[in-house]
Amino acid sequence: MGTIVIAGTVVLVILGFGNHAWWIAAVALLFLYVQYGRGSSSASSPGAGGAPGAAATYQQYRERRDQQAKWERRYRRERPLESRRQEREKK
Repeated sequence: MGTIVIAGTVVLVILGFGNHAWWIAAVALLFLYVQYGRGSSSASSPGAGGAPGAAATYQQYRERRDQQAKWERRYRRERPLESRRQEREKK
């Protein structure tokens, strides 16, 4: 993926000598790649680092789990009929 982005950037820079708007497109492409493209693949690498990365990941997991449980309790409290219907459908 990175090779395609670099090649596209080079092409846009070369085209930019005739029309400077292509340089803006090249900068925008690099920005989007750094912001969204590389970030998604490097997000899994801190977990591979060892115990500190795993501990942070577990803490994040617990926070998400607790938040989800809080939302579910609120939903059951605010919509008792709907939550009972869903429980009946599960059984």
